[in-house]
This record gives sequence, C-alpha cells and structure tokens, in this order.
Amino acid sequence: MSDRILNLQHWLNNHGVSLAEDGRWGKQTRNGVIEAFRNTKADAITQDEIKALANRHDFNLRAMKAVAKVESAGSGWDRSGLLACLYERHYLFRRIGKAFGVLSSPTGGGYNVDANKDGVNDSWEKLADATGLFGFNVAFECASFGKFQIMGAHWKALGYPSVAEFVWGMSRSEAAHYEAFCRFVVVNGLTDALNACDGNPANCLAFARGYNGKGQKGYDQRIAAAWKVVG
Repeated sequence: MSDRILNLQHWLNNHGVSLAEDGRWGKQTRNGVIEAFRNTKADAITQDEIKALANRHDFNLRAMKAVAKVESAGSGWDRSGLLACLYERHYLFRRIGKAFGVLSSPTGGGYNVDANKDGVNDSWEKLADATGLFGFNVAFECASFGKFQIMGAHWKALGYPSVAEFVWGMSRSEAAHYEAFCRFVVVNGLTDALNACDGNPANCLAFARGYNGKGQKGYDQRIAAAWKVVG
C-alpha cells in the first residue's frame, strides 16, 4: 500500500469519483484521474463576465477575445467533456532527469490525440500514467490545461493553493479559464503587450513571444487574424 496513492484516491473521491481507498494503483484509480476532470455541464462564461474581467485588469477586450479564439480552438473542453489538456513530455524529463517511454523525453512532441482509438485523449492517458508513476503534483505540472493552455507548473506563481485545485477549478467553469489567463498575463508583465495586439501581426509579436515563447511559430499572425473577426 502506498500513502501517496491513498491520498490521491481520497482526493479523487472528494471530487466526484467513487474508488476503494486501498492505496493501490490500478485501472480504476487510473481512470479516476481522468474522469475527475470530465465535465459535460460546465458553466459557460457570459459576455458580461468577460467584460468585467477585462475592466478589472485594464485589458483590451478585443485583444483578450482574439487570444481566446486562438487558444484551444476557442474551447476549454473536448467533445467528451474532458478539460483541454496537452501533456509535455520534456517537462517531465526536466523533473526526473531521464527518458521514460512516451512519458519523458528531452525533446517535446508526441502530441497524438487518440492513437489507441479508445476515445480518450492521449494527453490525459499519459498524464494518468505519469501520475501513477511519479505522483499527482509532478505529473500535473507537466501539462497545459484549459482554453488558454496554461502549464500546471505555474499554479503557485498564479496564486493557487495547489496544482490540483488549479486544474480542478478550470474543469468546473469557463470563468476559471479566463481568471487563470488574467493572472498569467499580470504576473508575467504582459498587460501592455496584450493591449497592443490588433490586426497587424507586428503588434502582436511581443505578446506572442511572452505568452508562447520566443519560437512562437506564427502565433502573432493567428492572433492578428482572430482580432479581425472577433469584433
């Protein structure tokens, strides 16, 4: 029996899953890690709530909507109700210092969606497997989540009590996705860069680099294109 697994099972049961709390990792606990973050009835954010957040943080509303349109193709959940998730194997490599099958590699990649055709996003399956092997906190810090694809590793800097509550909150409501995005922009000093975004990719470049990395792969152009259509 593992105290780590027992604590995980207890947390999952407190968040809508029904598991035997036996401290043993197996198929049911693995599935529980995935199912806890499935929500087909999550509350959608209202336009008034989006405006209120933009006003509170002095964000340009149209720029914020453009980024939202680009990220996760405009949705924070997949068709089955699972919270949008992208597992990053190179983050786990940094944590454990070694390659480990499809879960850990010095390079990014392996972004297949459903290679085994079981109807479950592969990122969630990798995340569940990494949880069983290396622990919930380590695994969930190695994936990005929600509409704005924010890494779990940022939970502390953004003021959340734990990575578990950070991700769980986003699985419950769309407003939590926007709240996380606003915190990320403010904490990383990107407010001015966001507000400069418009239909010109050059004016989106500073935000694209700050939000998506220096090798931002045309993110500036996608934001500019989205800005033209969100109105």
